[in-house]
Amino acid sequence: MEVGVIALLLFGSLLFLLGIGIPIAFGLGSISLVFGFIFWGGLPSIDAFSLGTFAKAIEFTLSAVPLFILMAAILQYSEIAEDMYEVVFRWLGGIRGGLVAGTTIISSIFAAMVGIASVATATLGLTARPSMLQRGYDDKLTMGAIIAGGALGILIPPSIIMIIYASEAGASAGALFMGGILPGIVAAIIFMGYALIKCWIQPDLGPALSKEERFTWAEKISSLKGVLLPIFVIILVLGSIYTGAATPTEAAGIGVVGSLISAAVKRKLNLESLKKIFSMTVRINAMVFWILFGAVAYSRIVTVTGVGEWFANLVTSFEVNRWITLIGMLLVFFFLGMFIDPAGIILMTGPLFLPVILQLGFDPVWFGVIFVILMCMAYMTPPFGFNLFVMRGIAKDVNIGKIYASVWPFVGLYVVIVVICMIFPELVLWLPEQLIR
Repeated sequence: MEVGVIALLLFGSLLFLLGIGIPIAFGLGSISLVFGFIFWGGLPSIDAFSLGTFAKAIEFTLSAVPLFILMAAILQYSEIAEDMYEVVFRWLGGIRGGLVAGTTIISSIFAAMVGIASVATATLGLTARPSMLQRGYDDKLTMGAIIAGGALGILIPPSIIMIIYASEAGASAGALFMGGILPGIVAAIIFMGYALIKCWIQPDLGPALSKEERFTWAEKISSLKGVLLPIFVIILVLGSIYTGAATPTEAAGIGVVGSLISAAVKRKLNLESLKKIFSMTVRINAMVFWILFGAVAYSRIVTVTGVGEWFANLVTSFEVNRWITLIGMLLVFFFLGMFIDPAGIILMTGPLFLPVILQLGFDPVWFGVIFVILMCMAYMTPPFGFNLFVMRGIAKDVNIGKIYASVWPFVGLYVVIVVICMIFPELVLWLPEQLIR
């Protein structure tokens, strides 16, 4: 059978299974078993899949995933967000749109602690949104900022999606972590600038606190103790990586210890919170690794049948500018992000797109950060962006249509960030180069 026909059957059947609601992990796995039986020696292919899955599961890089998930769960249930929001409220409440801008700062700090996109969205949806609504802030602006800021959790390191990409692409997870810092900071500044400018033009969207409600300098300074624990965790994780004292995987273990210390200081390590912490950790970790296992088998089939090489040669044979090819890939990512989990997207498209990226001469670290920014958008683009449903579960008084409408301006801002990183690749690559030196 011709390779092109195999490719059509392989991808067509996967899209069909996803379309009828089969979870991506089981869609990838079942298709791989069927095609492996037909094209890879029958029953012995199952042994090959099993060995490949086991080899992937014990990769040292991927052992960071459950640790970062555990770290995120500890921080979510330690109520650190309340202290950080109090700092924002006292320092920025007197500025139009200041609470929205401050919420973005908190999201960025959470992103530098956790590694997943849902924690900041859930936490700030419960703490910051009611406070802003009580003070007359526009709900669409509030929800959009919280959802978009929460998505920064996979761009500003540590990032579980970056670890999965690094494992798939054979790239350095540490280089990807460093590559995401400056784009993440730029994204936060852009979100803050958008909120402040919009509220300056339309004061009713984000009114400033009255003079009577504002705080003295002594009260502002006393609130700063609320950021000490988050900064402590960030320094432990990113400082250990940047100084070379620890690999990203080892830094994940250090981060767990730091998170436990923070939770203990907050007196949140009780039996009830521990149940929630371990439940969240096991649930998310199981989901991620089932997708990984299905993707390992799928990647083997793409390689064994020659589909990956065929696709790379097909794409690079077109006489078009390599940037047009790249933009086409990014559009595919954007479309898939509306329907599929980001981890599934990289594992589903990696065997096809990564060889093309290398043949076109793009840096895999730079491309990885661009991909992660697209996955930030995937967490918030209708109809199935995960953060949209997190917000819907919190904001039960709001219909899903209003939540959908709230994110589109921020999706546009993420597009601007992608363009900036494409025009100025040094924004991504400068810090990794310093790390290598």
